[in-house]
Amino acid sequence: MPSAQDPFYVVKEEVQESIDKLQSTFHQWEKTSDTGEREHLAKEVLAGCESIEWQVDELDKAISVASREPSWYGIDEVEVENRRRWTSSARTQVRTTKQSVEAGKGSNTTNHASPNGMHRELMRLPDSHQTASNQYAARDNDDFIESESDRQMLLIKKQDEELDELSISVQRIGGVGLTIHEELLAQEKIIDELGNEMDSTSNRLDFVQKKVAMVMKKASAKGQIMMILGLLALFIFLFILVFFT
Repeated sequence: MPSAQDPFYVVKEEVQESIDKLQSTFHQWEKTSDTGEREHLAKEVLAGCESIEWQVDELDKAISVASREPSWYGIDEVEVENRRRWTSSARTQVRTTKQSVEAGKGSNTTNHASPNGMHRELMRLPDSHQTASNQYAARDNDDFIESESDRQMLLIKKQDEELDELSISVQRIGGVGLTIHEELLAQEKIIDELGNEMDSTSNRLDFVQKKVAMVMKKASAKGQIMMILGLLALFIFLFILVFFT
């Protein structure tokens, strides 16, 4: 059973309230004999009819959409048929009221039998009007389904184009990501090689330092002084060679 919060029943309640108000105004129009008041009420009734007809048409469109996949909307075929029957009934009531007012607009209410008869006609909804209303609803549904189908096709085409563009963008981003990954691997390899070279250089430096320490330890004090002077002379030579040539 559909929930009371179903948008259809929310709108249906509003439309039914409008119909009840319309019938009340129509009843006043039937009873009044004042020409000015009668004309004012007639305008109010006709305006109400147009508003309700538009609301009922919108409900019919929504029902047509829901009838394609009722289960997706949480309803079944019986519920769809009940909704169509109600909109058809509402449209017939409004049309009968409108015809009654248009037929009696501007005339004196010397004979109340005809308006009363029309009012009874409105309440009992004859089969002939019901059939005509169903045909009218069917034509509206066919037109709406056709236009909705075209609109859906355009939307699907547009979505396909957007998906193609998105796919190209994803492929481009994937290519950039792959390039970055390769660059990172190359840099990682360079860093590893640099680390190995630094380890090798450190080992060699340790070896030289140990050799120098051994030489310094074995040499006499005079030999150490000579070695220091030799290294100092070598440093001065290299300094002059670098900065003055």
